[in-house]
Amino acid sequence: MELIEVCDLIIDCEHKTAPTQETGFPSIRTPNIGRGRFILDGVNRVSEETYELWTHRAVPQPGDLIMAREAPVGNVAMIPEGLRPCLGQRTLLIRPDRTKVEPSFLNYFLNGPHVQGLIHAKTNGATVAHLNMKDVRTMTLPELPPLPVQRRIAGILSAYDELMENSQRRIRILEAMARALYREWFVHFRFSGHEKLPRVASPLGDIPQGWEGRFGDLATIERDGINPFEFPDEEFEHFSIPAFDNGRQPAIELGATILSGKYYIDDSTVLLSKLNPRIPRVWLPVPSGQRRAITSTEFLSLKPQPGVAREFIYAKCCSEEFSGQFGSLAIGTSTSHQRVKPENLLAMPSPVPDRKTIARFTKLVSPMLTVCQQLRLQIQNLRRTRDLLLPRLVSGDCTLKL
Repeated sequence: MELIEVCDLIIDCEHKTAPTQETGFPSIRTPNIGRGRFILDGVNRVSEETYELWTHRAVPQPGDLIMAREAPVGNVAMIPEGLRPCLGQRTLLIRPDRTKVEPSFLNYFLNGPHVQGLIHAKTNGATVAHLNMKDVRTMTLPELPPLPVQRRIAGILSAYDELMENSQRRIRILEAMARALYREWFVHFRFSGHEKLPRVASPLGDIPQGWEGRFGDLATIERDGINPFEFPDEEFEHFSIPAFDNGRQPAIELGATILSGKYYIDDSTVLLSKLNPRIPRVWLPVPSGQRRAITSTEFLSLKPQPGVAREFIYAKCCSEEFSGQFGSLAIGTSTSHQRVKPENLLAMPSPVPDRKTIARFTKLVSPMLTVCQQLRLQIQNLRRTRDLLLPRLVSGDCTLKL
């Protein structure tokens, strides 16, 4: 059967950009559509008037699916209860016919390897791969299992997703605690013993006496390079920007597939992306030690100065104040391709706390960040298990007892 045969409707988005505002209804664009779930951090918002205009053909409902037609082509996510989105550009809305297919099952099914293979075989475009509406509607599907089996499969897979979401919530809480502690100690300067230190004027305002300095007093930038393609049969742990965006877990890749120069890293490093610096990616990598670890040259590999813990550097780079300073150093005409020169980062004015204060702060935040890393590893294992189960369940290779 074709996809349209198990759907009440499949409609395209408005082919224009919706006017945005600070608050309001979320406008789902392709970057907001992950594999099976929405990514709402930084989502565009629209007014009620714009929402009504952009939903005049169909109002998205819980259980409807939104698919990305471009970048990343083919990603699908299901609208949960309580979310009232409208379609952004290069997306489409799929409303399952609930008498024929369970929406959550269709969500997993469309994100599975069989359908994703069909989608990528049909994409076209010389510069950016995109999917035509006709190809989506007429996409040929294999025979679907009965509805009770669909619901059972969706229930099994959603249990993994719920565990992953619980872990994600814990990570968000712990990292928010670490950021709040950093802000209290090193932005408001209300650290233990702050009453004993007088304040002095600096380019950053009044700071504790003796804390005047620059970012280079806290960290250096490592540039220990390697061409991994010169070792075609060796496996590397590749800490890349796509790996960061996919859950902060490195990809295991053969040198033959990595066709550009990289930097070595170890477990004393903090990675800071110089791409799009107004929203910097900050990574506390934990190489396994089983393979050589490398990172993209789009990351600045920060090595703490003696007596400075990398947990402190990580917390500093995650702070709003650092993001504002770092973003102000951006050069380049295109916002999405702006960069920061390493020497400008090192020269950036920065409070430089005494080593004892940094050590006390690190003792408090290090357990939080360790738990975050453990939770990310759990999420990685859960995702791997779910992704192994998905094709076997939807193809009927695994027999289910109802």
